[in-house]
Amino acid sequence: MSLQELEEMFKPVLEDVEERSIVVERFIDKNLYQIYVATLWANVVLDPAEVGIAEEDLEDLHEVLNSRIATVLGAEQNVTECFRFINSRAGEIAMNEARVTKTHRELLLYFSSIILDPAGHKRWMDRVSQDSD
Repeated sequence: MSLQELEEMFKPVLEDVEERSIVVERFIDKNLYQIYVATLWANVVLDPAEVGIAEEDLEDLHEVLNSRIATVLGAEQNVTECFRFINSRAGEIAMNEARVTKTHRELLLYFSSIILDPAGHKRWMDRVSQDSD
């Protein structure tokens, strides 16, 4: 799938994420926006076929999301920075304020682990699988 096709396909959901993040007029709650974007990315990665894309399209979708995030949050922001926020004290507070459920929080923190420390995540998963054997 081309970048343009992915942009068109995800345009409605990305517009919805922005709309849901608006506090007053066009003022966006950046914390809430990052929670929504991280949630979107985690769900798409878990089952790309469910949203109508192939696993091979994830890299291009990542680029589409990064472009949109930079437009909303600033040039230095991207998917990784959203997960860095989720994994921070400010992210914890924002998830509490947004009343993120325990399962949802665990999903976001799990993906934060994968994205922010892939080697550490792999070591942890190896230990978990050894313990369950």
